[in-house]
Amino acid sequence: MNRECVVVLDFGGQYNQLIARRVRECNVYCEVHPYTLDVEKLKAMKPKGIIFTGGPNSVYGEDSPQCPEEVYSMGVPVLGICYGAQLMAHQLGGKVETAPVSEYGKTEVKIDRSGALFRNVSDSTICWMSHTDYIAQAPEGFRITAKTPVCPVAAMENSEKGFYAVQFHPEVLHTREGTKMLEAFVKDICGCEGTWKMDSFVDETIKSIKERVGDGKVLCALSGGVDSSVAAVLMSKAVGRNLTCVFVDHGLLRKNEGDEVEAVFGPEGNYDLNFIRVNAQQRFYEKLAGVTDPEQKRKIIGEEFIRVFEEEAKKIGAVDFLVQGTIYPDVIESGLGQSAVIKSHHNVGGLPDYVDFKEIIEPLRMLFKDEVREAGLELGIPEYLVFRQPFPGPGLGVRIIGEVTEEKVRIVQDADYIYREEIANAGLDRNINQYFAALTNMRSVGVMGDFRTYDYAVALRAVTTSDFMTAEAAEIPWPVLNKVMNRIVNEVKGVNRVLYDCTSKPPGTIEFE
Repeated sequence: MNRECVVVLDFGGQYNQLIARRVRECNVYCEVHPYTLDVEKLKAMKPKGIIFTGGPNSVYGEDSPQCPEEVYSMGVPVLGICYGAQLMAHQLGGKVETAPVSEYGKTEVKIDRSGALFRNVSDSTICWMSHTDYIAQAPEGFRITAKTPVCPVAAMENSEKGFYAVQFHPEVLHTREGTKMLEAFVKDICGCEGTWKMDSFVDETIKSIKERVGDGKVLCALSGGVDSSVAAVLMSKAVGRNLTCVFVDHGLLRKNEGDEVEAVFGPEGNYDLNFIRVNAQQRFYEKLAGVTDPEQKRKIIGEEFIRVFEEEAKKIGAVDFLVQGTIYPDVIESGLGQSAVIKSHHNVGGLPDYVDFKEIIEPLRMLFKDEVREAGLELGIPEYLVFRQPFPGPGLGVRIIGEVTEEKVRIVQDADYIYREEIANAGLDRNINQYFAALTNMRSVGVMGDFRTYDYAVALRAVTTSDFMTAEAAEIPWPVLNKVMNRIVNEVKGVNRVLYDCTSKPPGTIEFE
């Protein structure tokens, strides 16, 4: 299928896929590829534009990633972001040096609105900076289109050759007018019409899966969460009864969730699926006994998941493919390409070396959470499922600090149930993107009636975000928090203190571990 395409060349930045997501928001199809992509393959894709990402290196370093010179002679507009901007300057004859003053975070940038990227942008705007090096001198033929008091080349362009560069990150929401800049690049500069929609992704993915799977048997890891539910319905439309969905109740789910998942996807549910429920609670508790390190817990849970699937596959017969609801934030945080590992997700970095399936299919791998929801609605999945609270693959195993025990699971399940119930009662459930209760490993002295207690502290977490790569703590009204605290302390045995986590991401993550 012929379609407009913008290619993002990844130089190891944390926000590489976020750039692609912002381009897709402009209704232009976008793919991310490593900077080592063969130039002939790049040319064969016939991109309308190319974007260089940020990265952790210095462009003048001995082993720093470089862009093949042929890319600059393809006659395709190129936008360099952060490291990508410095790389463009370095390779085209400018100077990149260690900045006398580094810039990190929200920064006021003075804009020259005659620049092609900035025609719809304010004269002064807030942008997200993150750099130690800077462009000290723009290459010949370039003109400076933005600057800050300590960054002489915050943006530059050579419109004649179609080269554009920004030192800041237009793809993150902290850059207030970043979307306008990216839209100017893909539509005004690259000439994209912007006709790509989510229904295109759904139709093309179903077609691709049919061709890839053929008559093969497929086993889908179904958790009942948004990601795996969308993956399951997508697969069912592609392969029909050749799909078997296995739901593993590992004892680390939210309260009553196992029964809720079975009610939706089981024999009495609305979907034409082969559904198997595996009750493996004690098996997981035994594997996690004595384990306190969060990375180790994630990998144990991930490996045990795969082992359970292998066992179920043998009962079913020959199974060719395993389907997982992996989405891009899982991939990038598990360490994709040159990106640093933040935490391993059980269905990405936690995969064991040996898996008894021919191939693993991850149909949502390139999507962010809100894009997954959009795909779910396109597939006709009910809204109450599509907008279900996100839940990590390792479940409550990473919402319990320290060792996981059956008693701790019971405590956090009960506290979380109360929290979610009161958030819904207050009408806040669609305004907060993720909220949950976690069990800290801290115990403290309290008093109930005339008795001394020495019990656990529960931490409440709630964030607002559109992409789950960055997030801000939600400002929940105090009367709501106070009611939640009173109910948890009075109704959940083993808890005498409730805390609220106001940490953003970064520096924290959305989950606790």
